[in-house]
Order: sequence, then structure tokens, then C-alpha cells
Amino acid sequence: MKTLWSSFWPDYRTIWRWHFFAGLFCLPFVAFLSLTGAVYLFKPQINRWIDWRYDHLSAASSVGAPIQEVHAALSAVAGSHFLAYELPPTERSAARVIVERGSVAIRVYVDPTSLTVLKLVPEEARFERIVFKLHGQLLMGNVGSIVMEMVASWTIVLIATGLYLWWPRGIRSFGGVVYPLLTTSERVRWRDLHAVTGLWVSLFLVLFLVSGLPWSFVWGHALSRIETQSGRLTTIRDWEIGAVPARSVIAGQASAMSGMDMGPAASAGSSGLDGLDAVVTTARRLGYPHPVLVTPPPDSDMTWRVRSDTQDRPDRISAQVDATGAVRSVERFGDKGFVDRAIGYGVAAHEGQLFGWANQALNLLVASGLLTMSMAAIVLWMRRKPPGKLGAPHVLPDGRIGMGAIFSMILLGILLPELGGSLLLLFLATAVTRLVSKA
Repeated sequence: MKTLWSSFWPDYRTIWRWHFFAGLFCLPFVAFLSLTGAVYLFKPQINRWIDWRYDHLSAASSVGAPIQEVHAALSAVAGSHFLAYELPPTERSAARVIVERGSVAIRVYVDPTSLTVLKLVPEEARFERIVFKLHGQLLMGNVGSIVMEMVASWTIVLIATGLYLWWPRGIRSFGGVVYPLLTTSERVRWRDLHAVTGLWVSLFLVLFLVSGLPWSFVWGHALSRIETQSGRLTTIRDWEIGAVPARSVIAGQASAMSGMDMGPAASAGSSGLDGLDAVVTTARRLGYPHPVLVTPPPDSDMTWRVRSDTQDRPDRISAQVDATGAVRSVERFGDKGFVDRAIGYGVAAHEGQLFGWANQALNLLVASGLLTMSMAAIVLWMRRKPPGKLGAPHVLPDGRIGMGAIFSMILLGILLPELGGSLLLLFLATAVTRLVSKA
């Protein structure tokens, strides 16, 4: 049995070598993702803190109509047109009017009593948007999205090899296996902080990685094409694929086109403001979870759209409302396709909003565990590597990989195209190097 297993799977040192190089590439990014993700977890609280003064205006007996607030915003941004109206979260909140000038979406805070413009901020410059692009794109657009997808793919390899190395052999106690031994030698302490912490966060990390893949450029587009062709997911509205401009997301155009310039013909603000007041009145009556966006129709004969953009995606709901305020149709989360719903649950959990503060606390604990694991790995590497050398585990002379590992690599390479491409390049580079060394 042992001989059969050894012929089917690589030896311990080979897997350790794979784990070493995957970690060398991934861990700096894992630490960065943990930090930016921990910040983004508290997006609702941070947004409330940033907008506090605009949500605590003096109470007034009368307020302006939404159409007047929009006109005030348009006057404040020369050459702009209307993109969306966000319902104020409280009765003492400023109106949020989003206008578009050129290809830039600008959020305008308007005092509903005096119609005074209180603040102007480009959507791309908002704190939440910057952290979002840092976390998923490294502020590099689609190039950054591809890099992060590569990191996610190799992190899955890192997890699989790490679990193999952790697997207990001749276990005598749970110390060092399910809980770290912190009172023994320094080397064992750092080893357990890395291995045992990695064990507990690995399941959550896999869920984070898988739920983040639909946002990535290559994997997300592949999923979009497959689902569109199969007819089960014909429209993607609730998540972005790659780098999508904020104006497209606000206008409800975060679709399979994923960030391509829609041009003036697709602009949500080209139809004027007729019916805005009636639609906003209906939107308030519907009571959808905040934030609630009201976007105008692209054509005068079509209906307005009222939609909830809450991060708890299973609670999202949208309605088509005509210019008189009558609701024509309603689309609920449960009406979406299976894949759309599955991704919605995954993204909501990923962002820490699926089950409230407990979700935030759990994700923060996982992020802290990832940082601990990464720090321990760096300490272990620095302690064992010889001066001036990389310190990678040595390759055994036979170079055996095993059919099980080859099959696993092929399967992962198909499921994760960037991993498959990089593995192919590594294989070709290794083959060329061996040929050159023999010449």
C-alpha cells in the first residue's frame, strides 16, 4: 500500500518545495488582502462616520422636491447630466444626487431644505471605492484583477499543499495539530502558529477565494459566457467583472460587458427628469433596504428603476416604476438563477454582511489569522534560510511527481485558467533549462 501511494503521489519534500514557492509568491499578497479586506469589512460603519454631518442636518418643516434637488446638483456641476438619485437614509439626511460629467460620476450632497450643495465627491474617489479597487485590483484596473486572480489560484495550491504537510503522522496528542504549542521551543511555537492557524483559516480562505473569483477578469468573463450560452444567467447586475467604472455600476450596467465604455447611447441620464418626484415617492413607500438608487430609463417610453444596493445581497430587490409612480414589475433575489443566487450568498458572506455583525467579527478573525500565519511563515523562512541563499527545500534526484499530482494539476488548471497557464509556462521553462544544462 505504501509503495502504491508513493508511486501515485509526490514525496513529502517535493510537496514542501511546492508549498515553499507558492508561499513565497502568495504570502505578501495574502497579507495585503487581509489588511484591505479587514478595512472593507466595516464599509457601512466607515461610510456612516464619513457622512455623519450630512446625516444630521437641522430638522425642517418643509423640504424641496427631488427634482429640485437634482437641478441644484446639475447646476453645481457644469456640463453634467443626471445619473441616479439615492434615497436619503434618514429624515435629517442630505439628498444624494449622482450626476455624470463626461465619463466621471460625481456624488452631490444637497440640503433638502435650502437646496444648498454641501459636498461634491467623484465616485471613484470615495473611500469605499478606493479600498475596493485596492483589494481586488491593486489600483491597476484589469491588469491588477488578473494579478489578483493569479494569486487566488496559487493560494489554492498553497492551501492544498499546506494541509498535506500538516496532516498528522503517528499522532500522540492534539498539541501542534489542532492547537498550537506555545510553551515549547521558539521554533515549534512559530511552526505551530503557521501550521495550526493555517488549518483553521484554510476553509474560510477557500470560501473567500472562490466567492471572489466571479469578480476577476478572466474567470468572471468565462463564467459569464458559459452561463449566458446555457441560458441560466442572461444578465449580470449584482457584481462587477474586472475593472468596471463606478458610473456603469450606478447606472445598472455592471454586466458581462464589464467595464467597456457604453458610450452616450447607453447613458442612464439621457431621458430627462419627468416622473422623478412620483418615482421617489413610490421608492420611499416600498421601503427597500438602503442604499436605494433610483435610475431613469434610457428611453422615454421605458420605466424607471428602483433598486436596493445593500451589501446583504439576498435582501436586494428592484422594481420597474413608470412616470406616474405605478409599480410595473418587481424582481427579487429568489427570482434570479441558481448561479446568480449562489454568487450573491458568497459575495455577501465575503463582504461580512450576510448575517450582520457576527459575519464581520468572523471575517475579521479570519483576516487576523491570515496575518498571523503569514508573519509566522516569514519568521520560519528567515530562521532556516542560509545567508545569501533562498533556502528552498532541495529537489530529490528522481524528480518524481506521481500520477495523482499530475491529475490534480490538470484539473486545477482547467478550473483555474491562470493557474493552468502558469503551470504550463513553468513546465516549459523547466524542460528548456534541463536541455540547456545537458548541452
